[in-house]
Amino acid sequence: MAAAVEAYCVKCKAKRNMKDVTEVTMANGRKAKKGKCPECGTGMFKILGKA
Repeated sequence: MAAAVEAYCVKCKAKRNMKDVTEVTMANGRKAKKGKCPECGTGMFKILGKA
């Protein structure tokens, strides 16, 4: 199992571990993780480092 990815949910106004996480590449070439809030189901997004 992959490590949990923590991101900020703007609807709950709290940091939560995302569910249904997928890795995406943004238009500028940087990596990001995209998922859903386990509490309210709102989409969450976390931009990863440059490495």
